[in-house]
Amino acid sequence: MINRLGVLNLRLALPKLLLAVIILALGLVLALLPAKWAVALLVGSVLLLALLIRPQYALCLLAFAVPFGSIRQLSLGPVNVGLAEVLIALLFAFWFAHMVVDRRITVPRAPLLLPLLLFLAAILLSTLVTASFELSVKELVKWLEVIIIYWFMADMVDERWGRWLVWALLAAGSAEALVGVYQFLRRIGPEGFILFGRFMRAYGHFAQPNPFAGYLGLSLPLAYALALEALDVWRLKVWTEQTGIRRMVAQGAPYAIFASFAVMSAAMAMSWSRGGWVGLAAALVVVTVLRSRRAWIGAIAVGLLVAYLLLIGGAQYLPATLGQRVVDFVPYLGGVDVTAVEVTDANWAVIERMAHWQAALGMFSDHPWLGVGIGNYPVAYSQYALGRWRDPLGHAHNYYLNIAAEAGLIGLSAYLILFGACLIQAWRVIRRTGPPVGHAEPMRFAGGELRKEARSTAKPEILRCAQKDTSTAMAGHSPAQAMAGQGYWRAVALGAMGVLVHLSVHNLFDNLFVHSMNVQLALVLGLLLVADKSQPLSYRDWPKGRPQGAAEGANAQHAYRH
Repeated sequence: MINRLGVLNLRLALPKLLLAVIILALGLVLALLPAKWAVALLVGSVLLLALLIRPQYALCLLAFAVPFGSIRQLSLGPVNVGLAEVLIALLFAFWFAHMVVDRRITVPRAPLLLPLLLFLAAILLSTLVTASFELSVKELVKWLEVIIIYWFMADMVDERWGRWLVWALLAAGSAEALVGVYQFLRRIGPEGFILFGRFMRAYGHFAQPNPFAGYLGLSLPLAYALALEALDVWRLKVWTEQTGIRRMVAQGAPYAIFASFAVMSAAMAMSWSRGGWVGLAAALVVVTVLRSRRAWIGAIAVGLLVAYLLLIGGAQYLPATLGQRVVDFVPYLGGVDVTAVEVTDANWAVIERMAHWQAALGMFSDHPWLGVGIGNYPVAYSQYALGRWRDPLGHAHNYYLNIAAEAGLIGLSAYLILFGACLIQAWRVIRRTGPPVGHAEPMRFAGGELRKEARSTAKPEILRCAQKDTSTAMAGHSPAQAMAGQGYWRAVALGAMGVLVHLSVHNLFDNLFVHSMNVQLALVLGLLLVADKSQPLSYRDWPKGRPQGAAEGANAQHAYRH
């Protein structure tokens, strides 16, 4: 701070002096405050300092803010400010501070940035006809948050932080699922959620079972894809080293992923949400089929078998309540007059949804281009309400109809372009992170042909050669470590595709862009970016033919044949 001439260098001294003043002031405040507030202030100060140094920590905290952020919120008119909104504001502020310090304003490669901006512009255009600008701002902020998170992840998140985020998403989903399981078993909730007289529909911190199931559907496909990858790595490790169960446990096989998938699946069933079930089924089928070309045959076979069983009356063998839950909406698919149909406890949810769908169609018919204004479905609903269904419920229980009613044909088209771009990007990342057509993954390719010949000829020397060649690729790696390779990021990309499929299907029966689930979507889209840029170019640009890693196995095979 003092140079050779004994002159005080203010440029070096000022930051340290300022830090000392802040520390002294903080210590004085902590000494004067009650213990509860002192601890809160201390924890908050440490958190702010961590976020200032590494804004990436905010992403992991956001994963937990989606399900748990509604515990404590601040109401500002029609807008509720929760933990997610605070974290995103801090994320943007500290990110901008880093760019100022580094003297750079970057525009990183982000394939979905343009479709996101296009959709934001489309719904912003609908504010020209909005009746309640406050409600419109609420929806605009949601998609602005998505853009901020996605852009930040394109600029500041690498493979290491991506792995931390994946674990945070699985941990948050599992924790929220455990809350739902507890509610189901202990009958904690409103009387209207009681099932069979002894259980309670799981709803977590989302107030309703359907958004709770929607949230789980935005996490479960990721857990499922990673569980399949972990199972494959585990099986390969067992085969190559012929280890027993005890040794596998000692090597740290990723049981946490299996446990996460299991508990979230149980909570999804306990939500008793048909939209969640249908969306999850579609997501799991897509992930399975895209993961393996042979799964196409299995999927077709299972689909034909299920169709055949339903045609011959197989549904009657399901438990009565489950069968009714699955098929009781079928008679209404052709459309009904909701003002004339007799409403019962059994059809209440179906008729209520159809009333809102028809109201949304009425808004779109009267305002085809710009709609009634983004976020203004509840405001306009009273003019289109049918029969006894006077409560607007906040949205149309179908996001496609909802966006058409609020933003017109322009907004609906922009949303379909955005979602189509998301699906295409997920498909491209899956192709880039997976082996080219005609190849197996390098780890599995090593010794693959030898294993085939060993099984067909029963020659033990060939089997030993294949085992040695494959175990060389796995040498020194536990299953958890092996998952950190290229198969891991392909699993993440497959999970992201499953999340998008669930979102697109479940949104036919609900609006999942509530309770900060737009943040969950942004985090998943950001993981696609990380998965894409984590792959080495040498793997992406393999030439057609055999990968170099298989040469040793081929030479060994030739030696044993001759």
